[in-house]
Amino acid sequence: MDIIKIIEHKRDKKVLSTEEINFFVKEYTAGNITDYQASALIMAIYINGMNKKEISDLTIAMADSGERINLSDISENIVDKHSTGGVGDKITLVLMPIIASLGVPVAKMSGRGLGYTGGTADKLESIPGYRVDLGIDEFKQNIKDIGISLITSNVDLAPADSKIYGLRHSIACTSNIPLIASSIMSKKIALGANKVLINITCGDGAFMKKMSDAKKIANIMKEIGKEANREVRCVITSMAEPVGYTIGNQIEIIETIKCLKGEMPDDVRQIIYALGSQMLIMAGKIKTANEAKQLIDETIKSGKALKKFEELIQRQGGDVSYIQDITKFKPSKYVIPVLSDKEGMVNKIQTEMLGNLSAYVGAGRNKKEDKIDYTAGIVLTKKIGDIVRSGETIAYVHTNKEETVNSVVKNVKDAFTISQRKTSKPNVVLGTII
Repeated sequence: MDIIKIIEHKRDKKVLSTEEINFFVKEYTAGNITDYQASALIMAIYINGMNKKEISDLTIAMADSGERINLSDISENIVDKHSTGGVGDKITLVLMPIIASLGVPVAKMSGRGLGYTGGTADKLESIPGYRVDLGIDEFKQNIKDIGISLITSNVDLAPADSKIYGLRHSIACTSNIPLIASSIMSKKIALGANKVLINITCGDGAFMKKMSDAKKIANIMKEIGKEANREVRCVITSMAEPVGYTIGNQIEIIETIKCLKGEMPDDVRQIIYALGSQMLIMAGKIKTANEAKQLIDETIKSGKALKKFEELIQRQGGDVSYIQDITKFKPSKYVIPVLSDKEGMVNKIQTEMLGNLSAYVGAGRNKKEDKIDYTAGIVLTKKIGDIVRSGETIAYVHTNKEETVNSVVKNVKDAFTISQRKTSKPNVVLGTII
């Protein structure tokens, strides 16, 4: 088998065989194929696409590139939730403790942020002491003991995907349906959960900008799930604006804590209800989505959801006192208000721009090895459909980089379209595919 021939085949729009895909994944993971050769193949896939068989083969090959976890000894129903990513997406942090507090075991391997999309692992690491790099035995024990564990892909699960994902970002091949679908599902299959809920984000701040692409990737992932004997459901949600009001790491943890106390923005609440109902149905906890709202409200009101989050943090080495007293989180050196010079209503927010600006002030990374400033980010005070007066604060920039302040403040202001035109709040839940 020859990697050059494989590149030629995909360059010439030919279908790759199972053997060719397996060879590429195995040899690239082992370091026997160079990054520039892998880049050439990934670019050819990006341009020419893959059929269903190729996508399935790539998914299984990446899932088999490392260890697989067997969670069947914990429960017959282990539910995993994944998001295709976006800006300010703290839904996993809010939802998983809620579901675990309702007696449904949840296992989650979360990624790190890259480019304008944030990473759940980075957000959790902004809590002093929290460990995301657990071994498999400790990961499983946490699920057995407290019903929840959130780790990162430092465990040897789908290592081929980790290498390919970093490469995709470096050569501008992140937004590709076959590569996104295989990336997500390879980790889900390797993780061992038999029920998988995918939150597909759609809009300016998501990889899928169009609803048609969101539906397409949903159907592909459901097909992969069938091949791998996994129940897969998909909920499509809007990323026309950031989720909630915070974009960053530490500031998203603070908003998460407030959400678990019941102080939940309306868009977050709608997404939690939509995803939570599907997870509870998949786990056999309820039969209809209408039952979910009451259960979710009750576990938040009783304090059980927040308590489960505290258990998770403490169990994985985090300082739980920060959860109990959010004033212990120290802010960035510079917290600068962004003032509107217009009056009217917010018609549009350039969400991807805000994600990139958040990364620029220190909250994200452009390369996998970049360091993150956990305190940095952007906090919105206005969203689409809100009334704004001239001179009113529409956002705050949090940063320790003095040299970025002036340009970022101007660009954050430019990301908001404000006019006299009346605009309704955007629909948040766009569809469910079961």
